Amino acid sequence: MELFTEEKHYNTLNNYYRSKYNKKVFKIPLNGGFTCPNIDGTVASGGCTFCSFMGSGDFAGNKREPLSEQFDKIKKMMHQKWSDGYYIAYFQANTNTHAPLKRLQELYEEAITLDPNIVMLSIGTRPDCLPNDVVEYLGELNTRMPVQIELGLQTMHQKTSDLINRAHDLACFDDAVKRLRAHNIEVVVHIINGLPFETKEMMVETVKHLNTLDIQGIKIHMLHLMEKTKMGFQYLKNPWELLTLEAYVDIVVEQISVLRKDIIIHRITGDAPPTMLIAPHWTKKKFVVSNEIDKKLRALNLYQGDCYEASKDN
Repeated sequence: MELFTEEKHYNTLNNYYRSKYNKKVFKIPLNGGFTCPNIDGTVASGGCTFCSFMGSGDFAGNKREPLSEQFDKIKKMMHQKWSDGYYIAYFQANTNTHAPLKRLQELYEEAITLDPNIVMLSIGTRPDCLPNDVVEYLGELNTRMPVQIELGLQTMHQKTSDLINRAHDLACFDDAVKRLRAHNIEVVVHIINGLPFETKEMMVETVKHLNTLDIQGIKIHMLHLMEKTKMGFQYLKNPWELLTLEAYVDIVVEQISVLRKDIIIHRITGDAPPTMLIAPHWTKKKFVVSNEIDKKLRALNLYQGDCYEASKDN
């Protein structure tokens, strides 16, 4: 599906949901009180070096509150921006399949009944936390309520993955995508640009690898160095060169140009809590970042997938 416009030369999530539901759709981020397998010692300790103590759930609900309270509070906040819309119940913080199946069932079944206007359940997790019994259950749940799995990859390059303590390999990730898609579960992949020592070519290679997999969406993030993270401490002790806004725009434009046309782009940048951000400070202005990406795509007359299609033709 191509939903390009004169303004946006790629498949935006907003256009996709509006075409599918004829209404605004927004996520309600929930905190189920999970941890991660590379924090609690299951596969490693210390967690991903870029990740905050909130487990990438910096804007999620309070884990000490019931899901219903979290949902209602965040829904009210969202309605200050949008008067009407459908909701996605989104388990965001940490690894949201890292628990026994029974506990997952309790949380997910509760989440999909929090509001009659919930149209999807979205679950952020890691590829090494999807045992077969969980995937089987998610497949069954997907027949009752659409299930979307947000799967962290960050980079296809093992040297970088080891450096940031991901504690899984690319084969594990590829296998997780295949098993989820066998149950027709939508897969959205997270990648990070600007990880230490990665070149532009390496970041583009990560997107090219995703083209070979049956994924439905992608989230493109810029690396945020935050306080109280291992990578933040490393940077403050021995700073390295970070991507400039111009370099980031250049990289994302090329990634979009090589990305398959059918993949929905859920985000092209992101932001960290301002009080926690160490660098780069230009990421605070995410609308400026997205506007610069749009401007460059228009200036080059490039659309999502143009270079992917050209490479196929050759």
